[in-house]
Amino acid sequence: MNNKVQSKEKKDFWGFPVAHFTYFFCWQIIFGYLTLWLEQVGHLTGVEAGMIFSLMSGLSLIFQPVFGVISDRLIFKKTLVLTISIAMILVGPYFQWLFMPLMKTNHFLVSLVTGLYLSFVLSGGVSTIEQYVQRASLANKFEYGHSRMGGSLGGAVASFLGGRLFLMNPNAIFWAMSVSAIILTCTWLFSTKIHLDNASAAGGANDDKLDLSLIGSIFKLRNFWFLSLFYIGTSALYDVFDQQFIIFFKQFFASNAAGTSAYSYLTTAQIVLEFVLMFPMPYIINKIGSRNGLIIYGIILAARIIGSALSPNVFWVIVLRLLAGFEMPLVLVSIMKYISGSFDLRLYATVYALASNFAKQISVFIFSTVAGNWYDALGFQHTYFILGGIVLVVTIICAFGLKKEDPVQAGEVEQK
Repeated sequence: MNNKVQSKEKKDFWGFPVAHFTYFFCWQIIFGYLTLWLEQVGHLTGVEAGMIFSLMSGLSLIFQPVFGVISDRLIFKKTLVLTISIAMILVGPYFQWLFMPLMKTNHFLVSLVTGLYLSFVLSGGVSTIEQYVQRASLANKFEYGHSRMGGSLGGAVASFLGGRLFLMNPNAIFWAMSVSAIILTCTWLFSTKIHLDNASAAGGANDDKLDLSLIGSIFKLRNFWFLSLFYIGTSALYDVFDQQFIIFFKQFFASNAAGTSAYSYLTTAQIVLEFVLMFPMPYIINKIGSRNGLIIYGIILAARIIGSALSPNVFWVIVLRLLAGFEMPLVLVSIMKYISGSFDLRLYATVYALASNFAKQISVFIFSTVAGNWYDALGFQHTYFILGGIVLVVTIICAFGLKKEDPVQAGEVEQK
């Protein structure tokens, strides 16, 4: 009997890494090759292409909190995740047949429509997919981090295939997304069963109605603001640090071509390391606790940014860069478990959307411009000292401010 139960639980796991794989395959295609397509095929200027990405980021500030509230109301109903995946199927037809005709009418209109569409399925939709799988992991009793390995693998495959598809036919990257989205939709429909008999473990069996007063109570929680501060001062600054890292990296090489080639290999190695470490990371977090995992992430990030400024040669820059392959599994697993163990599970998606995504997007928007000015005025080394110092100070503050999670509710230990 026990063998049958274990077999069933394993079968109900595999659909979720497939969902992660297909979704993040699409994510990596867009963020890896859209700029190149807009320049070479869409013939957009840098300003027009930048407008699309700005709109994607800006509109996600609307989608993320709204999707968070909707997800907390739907819990295990697949209405929203299916809507996102079905909408993503249309990526191929949109860029093949609609983008260029819209370009002939109005450039601002095509930027607005494209930014709105991609924000809906990607920048806004990512938190919806992530929180759904995390809730499923609590109900089905598997580790979220093991499912998220599918996302890392999907990103690696997209990076590997995307360039080849683009050289073969630039529009092929979008049709590859459509195919991946079809698989994602079928996965939601047929291969992501939820163990509803254990729904209470994910906040899915509470009869209390999720109303606006309950949602509003989030903002009265001291811990919510410390978690938001943590993401503003760490994860957001990781993105800002990463934005122009390739320029800093290429300074250590005799030519741009050599630096670009080396950066490509380094990024691939980082993704592979991230994929490998995602497997043991849930067990590590279960041992040390998700709150401690977040703090360790902040300390490593600060050390990596400051260390990059102090690096005497490219060897140390590469070593420090590869630490990102450890950081990402650490923060992804830690944040999922921490929110589960520190907040009302009925509000899981809303807290995740607001603290981990909404606050982060605002910080990236502000610091991207500020850091860009610092790069020009102060240089990379001094800017890295400032960014690393901010990360370190915020991490120390949050080490005292973030409360300890409930290990049982977080899924770090089994309920007795």
